[in-house]
Amino acid sequence: MMYAGLFLSALASATLLPGSSEAALLALLATGNGDPALLVAAATAGNVAGSLLTWGLGRYVLHLSEHPWFPVRPTDYTRAAGWFRRYGIWLLLFSWVPVVGDPLTLAAGAARVRLLPFLLLVSLGKAGRYLAIFAAFAAWDG
Repeated sequence: MMYAGLFLSALASATLLPGSSEAALLALLATGNGDPALLVAAATAGNVAGSLLTWGLGRYVLHLSEHPWFPVRPTDYTRAAGWFRRYGIWLLLFSWVPVVGDPLTLAAGAARVRLLPFLLLVSLGKAGRYLAIFAAFAAWDG
C-alpha cells in the first residue's frame, strides 16, 4: 500500500497538481517503511506517469489552453516552449525541476516529441532526482 501511495503522490506532483513526492519519499525512508530501491522505483514510475499525462495534454488538448481550468498558465507555456525551441529535446532531462518541469513536458507534447525519446529522457532526469534524494538521506542517516 505504501508503494501505491508514493506512486500516486509522485504522479500527482508531475501532473501540475500541488504535491511533494520528495517529502513522501523522505518520510518513508526515515521511518524505515519499505525497501529503499522499491520506494525510489515507485516514486520514479509515478512521476514519469504524471509527466506522460502532461505530455498528452500538450499533444492532444493544448488547443484548450485558453480555458481557465487548464492547468498551465499561457505565460508559463510560452516560456517553456521558447526554451524547448532553443535547447531542444535534451531539456527534458530537467523535467524534474519544480515549477518549470511540468510546462516543459507540456511543450514536448505540443512539439510532437516522440514517445520513446520523451520517456527515456524524462525517466533519466526523474530517476536521478530520486536517487540523489535517497543518497542524501543515506549519507545523513549514516
